Amino acid sequence: MSLDQVCTRFHIALELIGARWSGAVIHMIFKGAHRYADVKAAIPGINDTMLARRLRELESAGLIERRVLATSPVRVEYHLTEMGQELRPVLDELVKWSHKWIPLPGEEECDSTVTLVS
Repeated sequence: MSLDQVCTRFHIALELIGARWSGAVIHMIFKGAHRYADVKAAIPGINDTMLARRLRELESAGLIERRVLATSPVRVEYHLTEMGQELRPVLDELVKWSHKWIPLPGEEECDSTVTLVS
């Protein structure tokens, strides 16, 4: 595999999970928010248009699946696919790295013990 192929795959992956709100949406689904309203309530500042767009993009990329449950009224849930589940250790490491090296305004020190699903 050429370096160009590695770089291209890497950039596509970063753009997918690094798109605004994508990480937060994945994080909330990891934490158990499976319904649209639950995901939206758990992410302050995201609007309906952006959440719907991110869910469609993540589904199209194969990271999540949309399940329509035959209930009355019909219920829709979002779940991580095997591909999405395999992101957990990668995202955990990214979270640890960010807590070690990227302080928030007003923080004196970073906390490297934090994980994605703390």
